[in-house]
Amino acid sequence: MSFEFIIGLGRQAIETMLLISLPVLMVSMIVGLLISIFQSVTQIQEMTITFVPKIIMTFISLLIFGSWMLTKLIDFMRGIMESIPLMVR
Repeated sequence: MSFEFIIGLGRQAIETMLLISLPVLMVSMIVGLLISIFQSVTQIQEMTITFVPKIIMTFISLLIFGSWMLTKLIDFMRGIMESIPLMVR
């Protein structure tokens, strides 16, 4: 197992992690931004208003993107399992 292989595997793992977490984080960020705009327009400064919509939208985005995220993880793990013979040499 060479140094380049380990670095490449680490890079691929980080890229996969970022790709998988991106949809849920973007939905949460957009909902938080919209609620912040709503709060500043209406001058409601209640901190707990942001939590419930963010949690609900996070769960909905997990339901929507969950199968795609799982497919990406399975593809990544399949690639690792198929490269085990290269790691042993």
